[in-house]
Amino acid sequence: MIDYRRLRVALLGAGSVGSQVAALLLKHGDELADRAGAGLELAGIAVRDLDAPRETDLPRELFTTDAETLIMGADIVIELMGGIEPARTYLLQAIGAGADVVTANKALLATHGTEIFEAADQVGAQVYYEAAAAGAIPIIRPLRDSLAGDRVQRIMGIVNGTTNYILDRMDTEGAEFADVLADAQRLGYAEADPTADIEGYDAAQKAAILASLAFHTTVPLDAVHREGITHIDASMIESARKAGFVLKLLAVCERLVGQEGSEESGEAISVRVYPALVPRVHPLASVHGANNAVFVEAEAAGNLMFYGAGAGGVQTASAVLGDVVSAARRHVAGGVGVGESTLANLPVVEIGRVVTRYQVTLEVDDRPGVLATVAGILADGNVSLATVEQTVIDPEGQTPGSARLVIGTHSAREKDLSETVEKLASSGVVERVVSVLRVEGD
Repeated sequence: MIDYRRLRVALLGAGSVGSQVAALLLKHGDELADRAGAGLELAGIAVRDLDAPRETDLPRELFTTDAETLIMGADIVIELMGGIEPARTYLLQAIGAGADVVTANKALLATHGTEIFEAADQVGAQVYYEAAAAGAIPIIRPLRDSLAGDRVQRIMGIVNGTTNYILDRMDTEGAEFADVLADAQRLGYAEADPTADIEGYDAAQKAAILASLAFHTTVPLDAVHREGITHIDASMIESARKAGFVLKLLAVCERLVGQEGSEESGEAISVRVYPALVPRVHPLASVHGANNAVFVEAEAAGNLMFYGAGAGGVQTASAVLGDVVSAARRHVAGGVGVGESTLANLPVVEIGRVVTRYQVTLEVDDRPGVLATVAGILADGNVSLATVEQTVIDPEGQTPGSARLVIGTHSAREKDLSETVEKLASSGVVERVVSVLRVEGD
């Protein structure tokens, strides 16, 4: 057996991911040492409650509530506590003490990433976070390293398994949102308070991380446009199906050329999260259940798709341990860590400047001339009509009733579309704007 140099590893947190990381580190320590070129000693696991129930049976002597002492003696610190504090303070302490850090904390990186990366740069430490954006799916290294010589044009990601599970079952079974959400909570796919998932907060944090890497630009979380899926109902899913689409909650990170807001290069970026219509022939349309996928469009490499489990204890632990091995290799090789590239510093534009296609569903008076009025308002608003489907809502009625118009547009600017929809709503012929959905990936 090779007598490797031993590195002390501190683990902060023993939840579903942390427990699996500890178990795998103990089980496969010798094998990981051969890959890393250094022994990996799990020095301890910092937790808030020593007696809390754990999903995995781990040696009790490893647990401690003294996180700061554990951190000070470590070469590598793994933060899997989640949340902002005390995770932020502990990571900064670890970096200040010269340790490399591994984290899966998307909320922390999306809100305090700049502070943490700058602290690491100052002391030559390295921050690893492969599990922060898409669980077990390797996407951080491909964006940061493999595509560093390319120009990423656009990323479309299904980065939240809970919402994909809900929308997929609504599409395949015709189920209603509330019913599927209840099932997701019962099966453990959704939290008791599902707000972070179904309102798009979780996906927005991941979008900020992915966009920062892809475009070498710091993307503040508050610059990410966010919409959730709570307004999606079975009729919208059915309309999407008839038109050849499937609804997905997408994180879209896009390079825009010649947009207002760009001061020097003529380029800007848009980062947004919303439910979007995806053509059924697009690879993202085939992502079912709670799985995640990230579709990358690069100038030279072309289209790439990364697919797999976006959550789960043992799955996410795989990505975390990959980071631990990388950190150990860096310790063995020596030298300073590699900082994050944010020198492009592209402006992040607001949603009104985005150009895409739309599907607008209206309930209108079912009488002659209404369609011509609607078409005229669209034309006046610089929104070009591509398709229209009319359905009489009450075909058996004895008096003139209402009709539903499902309008597909050509590419239009979001600001123009939004103003046009407002004019339609107040036109006197539109009874109700049922939905406005963007089309992505066509």
